[in-house]
Amino acid sequence: MYHMRRISREINEEINAVKRELGILEKEGVLNKEKRVNKIMFSLDPKYRFYDEFLRMFAKENELSVQIYKNISKLGKIKFIAVSLKYAQKKPAKEGEIYVLFVGVVVIAEVAAILSEQEKVFGSEINYTVMTEDELKFRKKNNDPFIWQFLKEPKIMLVGNESDLTT
Repeated sequence: MYHMRRISREINEEINAVKRELGILEKEGVLNKEKRVNKIMFSLDPKYRFYDEFLRMFAKENELSVQIYKNISKLGKIKFIAVSLKYAQKKPAKEGEIYVLFVGVVVIAEVAAILSEQEKVFGSEINYTVMTEDELKFRKKNNDPFIWQFLKEPKIMLVGNESDLTT
């Protein structure tokens, strides 16, 4: 949920222009408007037909994704980075679930540094796992429930494409 003034600051536009555009988006059913105390908050309407597409786009622009893209060269030789849609929706991960999968020759210390900083922003632990391409192939071949649980759920690919990851 975003307050109108926050949106105005983040996109560097006048408040009246932001208010007008938010009104149009609300009228079209893209956004929900909710009054909280003395503020009006806006959020993406989950019933909107392009909700999933918007969520995926926003997830690629959130702070975690930005930090990953910014530091990608420090992370090693990355084949795939996949983020669970649960992370984008800020839904809690269940026991044994992960939010982020890193595959390749990965510098774990760099990944840990980025994620520990993002945990402060996210407000809780960000479960992740790191594995080599060979380990991923082995786990898929042997029907490892841990990896298949993640691969079957909706995800956002930050590096690589989903069909290569799941086949």
